[in-house]
Amino acid sequence: MTQRILIVDDVREIVQGLVGYFRQAGFETSVAYDGREALEVFQREQPDLVLLDVMMPELDGLEVCRRIRRTSHVPIIMLTARIEETDTLIGLELGADDYIAKPFRAREVVARARAVLRRSSGELNQASRLTYGSLQLDRERHTLTIDQAPVELTPTEFALLTALMRNSGRPLSRAQLLDATQGDAYEGYERTIDAHIKNLRRKIEPDPTNPHYILTVFGVGYKFRAP
Repeated sequence: MTQRILIVDDVREIVQGLVGYFRQAGFETSVAYDGREALEVFQREQPDLVLLDVMMPELDGLEVCRRIRRTSHVPIIMLTARIEETDTLIGLELGADDYIAKPFRAREVVARARAVLRRSSGELNQASRLTYGSLQLDRERHTLTIDQAPVELTPTEFALLTALMRNSGRPLSRAQLLDATQGDAYEGYERTIDAHIKNLRRKIEPDPTNPHYILTVFGVGYKFRAP
């Protein structure tokens, strides 16, 4: 089944360039040129992934991401000309799965989109379950339940939790977690892991300020509590 990408940017040359590359790669595409139009197209087309510029008229990309996350866990990749790390972390804390800094190469964007979509579909996961108490992660079905209640995770959050649970009791550095979730060719801030950990704790911990499952290992990174 052909997958659809929603490309959102107020610079038409960027949009049309990406449309060409994604269509060559076998994807269908939808486009929007501002934040309000993006939300309308998203509701109408229900794309498989959203490429979302941060700086746009009407509504900026951060607000669009926030509104999409109220109802959907579709993969979102932020496109940003901002170089400040704090701006990137805000997008990740809102639920974005990845970010790409401008200027970029269109081939890189397509490759990163494919990687996020593979995580979303569970294609990279082996058919097995990971369990800790009432928390059960099913890598085949790409689901997480706590006390048999479903917990919605973004593809990156799911990959991160999988890496932590598979190595329970073993501290993993931020660099190792970046490799596990984004691939070893990924170049990005190690602090982006902190944003995803914060989101995960908010979703799975009884008290996110006093974590039970995901523990901080100071000077190293994080680990999942050993059984």
